[in-house]
Amino acid sequence: MRSAVHWKRVGFDMSEAFSHRSVLLDECIEGLAIRGNGIYVDGTAGGGGHSFHIASRLTTGRLIAIDRDEAAIAAATARLSPFSERATVYRSNFSEVESVLDALGIDKIDGMLLDLGVSSYQLDTAERGFSYQADAPLDMRMDRRSEKTAYTVVNTYTEEELKRILFTYGEERFSARIAKKIVEQRAKAPIATTKELSDLIKSAIPAAAREGGHHPAKRSFQAIRIEVNGELDAIAPALKSAIAHMNKGGRLAVITFHSLEDRIVKQTFAELAEGCKCPKSLPICVCGNKPKVKIITKKPILPSEEELLENPRSRSAKLRVVEKI
Repeated sequence: MRSAVHWKRVGFDMSEAFSHRSVLLDECIEGLAIRGNGIYVDGTAGGGGHSFHIASRLTTGRLIAIDRDEAAIAAATARLSPFSERATVYRSNFSEVESVLDALGIDKIDGMLLDLGVSSYQLDTAERGFSYQADAPLDMRMDRRSEKTAYTVVNTYTEEELKRILFTYGEERFSARIAKKIVEQRAKAPIATTKELSDLIKSAIPAAAREGGHHPAKRSFQAIRIEVNGELDAIAPALKSAIAHMNKGGRLAVITFHSLEDRIVKQTFAELAEGCKCPKSLPICVCGNKPKVKIITKKPILPSEEELLENPRSRSAKLRVVEKI
């Protein structure tokens, strides 16, 4: 099994750290319509939860489990050890699926799953710096080999850049106030921890707007995390690449957790499903464009009430599925 790390060196069983129930698990497995002899890719393997259930349904087929997080690779390697003869764990970004398949000598696949959410392990491991509810160094990297961290964004981006990121990626209506406050504070001393940033954001938002609802730092932390990891830029190209390398009848299933991701997935699927783009005034098609997929989920699949009770973090999850034509 290809892996960039050995899970035992982490110091404890990483598969246990990632042992929470995978979001929309049954719905994903059904949506992928797995064939026992097919080749499948889990582009965001995390702890291997979805991957385990895909691999368990294969006979002569193969699973490629991809993740860019070293801890996730360790956990997925351990979780998939019973299927070592048909499961390969590979450290990479799902946006590089074409390169991964080329490296493994795979031409076509029969399905791919993407879970675009931040894992519970990442959120709950304070030192990773993802959470606004713990005090830790400003990091937020999904791939710790990357140079850009949350510290970089918060302490080096211009006020205008910060305002744009907070508004665009966090849909934060107080983006201008928060960006101004960040720049003023870092002029005195660098903002180094998640608590410092969280407290600063809270102080920048009017008291009336802080009452009830989400934590005042939630949107800003989301925005900074997206910027650090380049999350949105990778989605559309990865979806198109997956479909280009998929056999007819193969399925692509994508779980999103906020409106920005879901909008990109919905629009990309619609584009891939679109046929002729010629003006209606033309008597015949001259563009030659044909649909590449058919949309299986006309509306996104949402978590059941039972799942919401078991895993409240699944509340914002949406699953969309398309099939290669």
